[in-house]
Amino acid sequence: MAAPNMELKESFADQGYLVLPGWLNPERLQELARELDQYLHETLPLSQAGSVLFEFKDRPETLKQALLLPERSPYFGGILAAGIFRDLAGAVLGGPVVPKQLQWLNKPARVGRETPPHQDGYYYMLEPSEAVAMWLALDEADEENGCMRYIPGSHRKGMRSHGRTGTLGFSQGITDYEDRDRRAEVAVRARPGDLLVHHCLTIHRADANPSPRQRRALQFVYFSARAREDLERKANYQAKLQAELAHSGKI
Repeated sequence: MAAPNMELKESFADQGYLVLPGWLNPERLQELARELDQYLHETLPLSQAGSVLFEFKDRPETLKQALLLPERSPYFGGILAAGIFRDLAGAVLGGPVVPKQLQWLNKPARVGRETPPHQDGYYYMLEPSEAVAMWLALDEADEENGCMRYIPGSHRKGMRSHGRTGTLGFSQGITDYEDRDRRAEVAVRARPGDLLVHHCLTIHRADANPSPRQRRALQFVYFSARAREDLERKANYQAKLQAELAHSGKI
């Protein structure tokens, strides 16, 4: 897939997200699926502590998040560090980027919980708040199994107030989300190989998954090279969150 043209860059700047159908072709998806299967079934158990989250800790089939650690997976580390995803991130952010994270996400069939409305930038703690997340669909995603829902243009209105939620993996959500916000949402359906790209200030959420189908995806995260992390604040937040999750028996 070629780098985005000016029309796509302008759309991202205006709307705060892009939908790129067929970003990966079937052959690349099959290759990626083989590597994922090996990682999740062979490498993952070796790095489970702090790297995975389940909807129900005692039910392995409810795995909902797994960090694809570059040091444990040269394949995924290479995809994150260079190539079409990093190039796209640099194009839409308008400059050099720093690869930060790659994770496998899922809403397990029948038990996948709602993702609360939030802005990724609240977690990233950047100044300026310039980063992009890319969501590569591995399954069909629609209104039945919890597709992504964006509020167009919300990235241009700054950071909203966030507070603690009860959702594992999404500990912070917008506290003043109202009916007018829900009316502004756009539900984005996706097929395997489609790529959704959003700014770290774009408000988004997803419904629960009561359907019999999974809703799996890979998420790539890149920070603008201009942005600086508040490392002390982030470390304190992560330590407090991990302690609370361990105390409650969720990890």
